Amino acid sequence: MNTLLCNPTTWDLLVDAKGNIAVAGEPYSLAQNIASALKTFLGEVYYNQDLGVPYFQDILGYTESASFLAVQFENAALSVPGVVAAQLTGLDFQDRKLTGTLKATDALGVAHNVTF
Repeated sequence: MNTLLCNPTTWDLLVDAKGNIAVAGEPYSLAQNIASALKTFLGEVYYNQDLGVPYFQDILGYTESASFLAVQFENAALSVPGVVAAQLTGLDFQDRKLTGTLKATDALGVAHNVTF
């Protein structure tokens, strides 16, 4: 599945050599869609309020366990079409910044490592 290509640093749209909005194909598009799902706040998606991670409701301002966070991030990754399995493989919180690595497997059995 194709998706609009975003700059990995600024998350802004990019343009191709012809000046059109750039499009990403497989396998990068799946990894980018997973990263987008991990960045989405619960209730942020206008037409589907059930998508997203409960940052405001359960994470920001709370001291949650790593296993709780793992479940939330894995569920967000599983909401992406084509993802059949997800496992949080690394999580770090330093200087008020939460980062991590998630391993997702697509329907063809290909593993994708997504850093957020």
